[in-house]
Formats: sequence, structure tokens, C-alpha cells
Amino acid sequence: MNVADLPKVELHLHHEGAAPPAFVRQLAQEKSVDISKVFNAQGGYAFNDFVHFLSVYEQATSVLKTPEDYGRLTTAVLEESAANGVVYTESFISPDFCGGGDLGAWKEYLHAIQDAADKAEAAHGIILRAVVTCVRHFGPEKAKASALCAAETAGDWVVGFGMGGDEGQGRQGDFAYSYDMAREAGLRLTSHAGEFGGPDSVRDAIRDLGVERIGHGVRAIEDPELVQELIDRDITLEVCPGSNVVLGVFPDFAAHPIERLRSAGVKVTVSTDDPPFFATTMRREYQMLNQAFGYDADIFHTLNTTAAHAAFCNDETRARVLKALETT
Repeated sequence: MNVADLPKVELHLHHEGAAPPAFVRQLAQEKSVDISKVFNAQGGYAFNDFVHFLSVYEQATSVLKTPEDYGRLTTAVLEESAANGVVYTESFISPDFCGGGDLGAWKEYLHAIQDAADKAEAAHGIILRAVVTCVRHFGPEKAKASALCAAETAGDWVVGFGMGGDEGQGRQGDFAYSYDMAREAGLRLTSHAGEFGGPDSVRDAIRDLGVERIGHGVRAIEDPELVQELIDRDITLEVCPGSNVVLGVFPDFAAHPIERLRSAGVKVTVSTDDPPFFATTMRREYQMLNQAFGYDADIFHTLNTTAAHAAFCNDETRARVLKALETT
């Protein structure tokens, strides 16, 4: 069996960042908004580095203005994920982009997203759950509004809380209040760290925020004591190899530390991050890992089982996901 055809679990996907360029262009045309500068000559997203990527990301997603827009986005994202064999995905969804942090507006956006997700599950079998995220470079005060939105809608569908954005802004501990609020609401916790921030950012996320998963986390490989701490604390890494290569964290797949981390005993999973921005898909990630490290169906099955157990969903959903992974 072609490893790219295997059923897959994805834990690290930014909802807006998964928007197909054609979808964003169509929406911009409908709204008479000129965002042509965010695209390259081939029709993909154009950016030079990580900070520029964040700017392009926000420009591209600025056309998403209403709950209906987000419902349509959800349909487009899940159709693409399902076509790549994803059976379960957790998507990072930010109240900052869905109603500006207003709780009432957030609930309207969330309803539209969940309704589209339910229809996609019925049509394609893919299960979506939401991890509410604050945006680091928007600052700790805005994060509190996001955490309140998360806490007030926590349940079987909104299952986690996390943080994305520019790792160079502030410290992980600056957001401890928001994480405490989410934790008290019963939400599971993750945070971006160890992508551009280095090993110390991973350590800070674990110790200052009490997370059980790390978004990226790959720079931990630079610190053997931290690698052991990840193992001892049973922390799972949401690894996005293609994203790391495109953004220059590592020069190519062969240099990526996912295999060194896995061999050391760290729990690793595979995701796409913002797939159309990085010209990738879950199928491509599998193909590249197969080429770089010889990953076969057994290894990918282990990675997906690890991801299913690290997922923030309830046990009933997890059982459904594990069953879907047995389908070949």
C-alpha cells in the first residue's frame, strides 16, 4: 500500500491557514477586495520569511468577515483534508479572527463552523474538533478575551486551548492567566514553541503554561536534557516537517530532527500547519518522510495511533478514530 494512502490524524492545522488560495481569491472577488499582492505568479501564497508570512496570512484571511465565510472555509478545508486521507483533525481557531474576541460574535462563528463540520463528517467521514487559540503577537490582554471565549464554549467540540503567532514577542509565561482560565474550564492545552524560539521556549511552555502538547517543538533536539524532559513528562510534539523546511528552520527533510526525536523516545506526530502556504498536503508529508527516512506503513500507523491518543477529543470520539485507523 502506498503510505500516502493511509488514514491519517492531524493535530496541528490553522483553520485560516488551510484556506485554499482559489477559495480566498473567490471570496476577495465577491467582496471587491484587492489582495493580489499576497499571491505569486503561480497563484499560491507569496512570502519571504516567517514575519512576512504572518503578514501575508493576516492579509489573505482578512476577507473572512462573517460566520457564513467561516462556514464555507470549513467546508473547503475539510474537503481537502478528507481527500488526503485525514480521518480526524484538530484545527486552531482564533476568536481574534472570528468576531474580534467578542463572546457573542464568537458563538455565531463557532456555530457556522461546527455546522459545516457536521455536514463534512456526514459526507466524507472526517471528524473535526476545535482548539481555540490566542495570538501571541496580539499580546496577553487580547489572549484573555480568547481564553474567555474558549472557556465559555468548552465541551465535546471545543476541546483545547493553545497559542500561535510570533514566538519572538513576549514570553510564554505572560499568557499564564489565559491558560489557567482555559484549564479551569476543562480544556486541554498546547502552545507553539521550539520553532523559532529555540529549546528554552519549549521548556517555558511546559513549566509556565502546563501544556501537554507542543506545537512544533523540534528545536528541543538541541538540548538533550529537554529531550529527556519531554519523554519523562509524556509531552507530545505536533511536528510539521514541510512547514519547518519552507520557513528555513531546517534546510531540507533529511536534516529535519523528527526521526532523531522519535528514535530517542519522544512522542511525535505529523501535521501540515498551514498547508497551502507551504505547498504541502498530508499526502506529501508522508511521501517526503518515506523518502527521507524510509518510514513505512507500520511507522506511520504508530505515529497516527500516537496522535489519536494525544488528541484532545473525548474517549468516545477517540475510539472512533482508532477504529478508522485500522481501515486499509
